[in-house]
Amino acid sequence: MADMDAHLTLWDSPAAMSLLARLRPDKFTAMLVSMVLLATVLPVYGEPARFFALATKLAIALLFFLHGARLPREAVFAGIVHWRLHLTVFAATYVLFPVFGLAAGLLPGWLLDSNLAAGILFLCCLPSTVQSSIAFTSMAGGNVPAAVCSASASNLIGVVLTPVLVAVLMRADGGAAVSLDSVQAVVLQLLVPFALGQVVHGRLGAWTQRHKRLTAVVDRGSILMVVYGAFSEAMAHGLWQRLSAGGLAVMVAVDVAMLAAALTLTTRAARRLGFRREDEIAIVFCGSKKSLASGVPIANILFSANAVGMIVLPLMLYHQIQLMACAVLARRYARGSEMPGAPRS
Repeated sequence: MADMDAHLTLWDSPAAMSLLARLRPDKFTAMLVSMVLLATVLPVYGEPARFFALATKLAIALLFFLHGARLPREAVFAGIVHWRLHLTVFAATYVLFPVFGLAAGLLPGWLLDSNLAAGILFLCCLPSTVQSSIAFTSMAGGNVPAAVCSASASNLIGVVLTPVLVAVLMRADGGAAVSLDSVQAVVLQLLVPFALGQVVHGRLGAWTQRHKRLTAVVDRGSILMVVYGAFSEAMAHGLWQRLSAGGLAVMVAVDVAMLAAALTLTTRAARRLGFRREDEIAIVFCGSKKSLASGVPIANILFSANAVGMIVLPLMLYHQIQLMACAVLARRYARGSEMPGAPRS
């Protein structure tokens, strides 16, 4: 009984409660799950689905316009002197991860569904996150200006590079090819609104900074709309009949393995290349993340409506896994603990 009381006391301690709070799924992930459940029991079909798809495209265009209007040009060009750091993050994001995606594609079809394998490869071609990369870098005591520049540049480059990588790698991997028209659609629906936002930054920049909640609502709202529409379409094509429990477990295992490998290899690379601790933190958090905010809209443009649900599923799970793992990692960095990887020389 004493041992049981001690065990309960341990889990009731402030440290344990803080850890459990950080491991708990965030509210946005809960909202994503709610959209999946809503699409399962009440999907949108027929003519309403076409109007909903148009509204979703307009919401995504508005989102990237607001991001362009809010992001100062100085943030894009700041920190260019840290070119070694940015090149390291770029290599992790657009070289290391695509190798992971191609390796996952070697798994036999009976172990990993081809659509889920395509989703993992798509995930591996995406840019880094912005908000969470910066937040975790700050929490861990890292180089925040470098993280801002690196994550922002990753997203700007990703709007163009991600569709190209997907087109090339999926063709090489024997998956569904992505047409040039799809790449052009990404540019028109994402990059053009962002560029227009940059044009009017001088007039709207301060206003968007004062109304960050508006951008947050459009950001999350557009993603929720895409997820609901994608899974509604997937329901019409028997998503849950095609997705087995075993396949889902394999996909989660692949997500966890990729994140663990990315965290370990970026840590080792940062230390081997002689980066300062603050720079290492920025490299680890920016180089291991994948953006749900950019990935879902891009998937909605690149892939057919009946495939988007399966394509974004690995990304949705990876999003939550990376948040939970990096929250713990950031706390360890903040406490000065040694991270996984080679010890400092």
